[in-house]
Amino acid sequence: MIYKDFQECRLSMLGFGTMRLPLNEDKSIDAAQTAAMVKYAIDHGVNYFDTAYPYHDGKSETVVGECLKAYPRESFFLADKFPGHQISESYYPQEIFEDQLRKCQVDYFDFYLMHNVNENSIDIYEDPKWGILDYFVKQKQEGRIRHLGFSSHGEPALLKRFLDGPYGKYMEFCQIQLNYLDWDLQKAGEKVAMLNERGIKIWVMEPLRGGKLANLSLDRAERLAVLRPDESPAAWALRWLQSVPGVTMILSGMSALPQMEDNIRTFEAERPLSSSETALLAEIAASLHNGVPCTGCRYCCSECPQGLDIPMLMQAYNDFEFETSFTPLMRMEYLPADQHPSSCLGCGACAAMCPQKIDIPGTIEKLNAKIEAAPSWAKICAQRNAALTEMRNNSK
Repeated sequence: MIYKDFQECRLSMLGFGTMRLPLNEDKSIDAAQTAAMVKYAIDHGVNYFDTAYPYHDGKSETVVGECLKAYPRESFFLADKFPGHQISESYYPQEIFEDQLRKCQVDYFDFYLMHNVNENSIDIYEDPKWGILDYFVKQKQEGRIRHLGFSSHGEPALLKRFLDGPYGKYMEFCQIQLNYLDWDLQKAGEKVAMLNERGIKIWVMEPLRGGKLANLSLDRAERLAVLRPDESPAAWALRWLQSVPGVTMILSGMSALPQMEDNIRTFEAERPLSSSETALLAEIAASLHNGVPCTGCRYCCSECPQGLDIPMLMQAYNDFEFETSFTPLMRMEYLPADQHPSSCLGCGACAAMCPQKIDIPGTIEKLNAKIEAAPSWAKICAQRNAALTEMRNNSK
């Protein structure tokens, strides 16, 4: 197992993410299979386990806690998160934190994150009315949290705003969506550079983009197999991450034992990608979506009578072209009404300035149609929040 040092901790570079645990036919978590996967992981050197309050409608923490109680507490690292990104009428950090400790059957968390600090949630996290960050800073001081950090799907500017704010100095690590597709598609490369510049270690979520980078088309997979016949497409994606500067923890949401076995083989020893292999992955990434070739030059912005952030809208369109992802949905909903793609007048002044000859008005029209057809981020949060509220009430 590849290990990384983080302060006093020696972490397995592969972490077991528990957002996608194996399920029974009734969609409940298969606790027996999960326990077997936890045992296999620990037996093969994995010592980091990651859960969160909303995962599996609040059941992930309970199952993870039950599985891990069979092992000495000092033999593993457990991470959990506060759901300040969930749209709710109220946020009570003490109530939720105590519930998490109880469900996980532990006295402290090794790592604790503010879950998805984004353009919608940052004001909630920093609002003195709720005292969220003040509470968790205090828990760290009291030893009930060993290391404090945050996760984010936000733009690079959002990360900068949070880290420059009053609580940035307390953040020891940052968890971002990072893979060879999102290096450009979601500006993950810019985030990596920013975090490295600040000396903040990087935790990786969605290393396989929800499994999509593990299930490439036959022709793409064959191009990889020619160079490394003994490694799967998933292994290629994980090898790419192993060489990204600052990456300390790579979380994989494994839902079956064969996935875990494959991933653990990949982390037995380092086999860095060559420059030509890295270039091949960049080529595959470019072919994975049928997006527009926006370079972010912003020539179009000066001509837009509505003042739209057109490169950001082009990025959102490209993301939607790959899959209906909650990340662009979330970003669209934080926009002021006059900055929403529906505000586009279709005048074409932007397209006249575009060096790439993109049909910008037509692309924005398609983006707006995709947004209208997709479930809203607010609705997604409301559904999750209702399920969690019911679960909390039942547990009292």
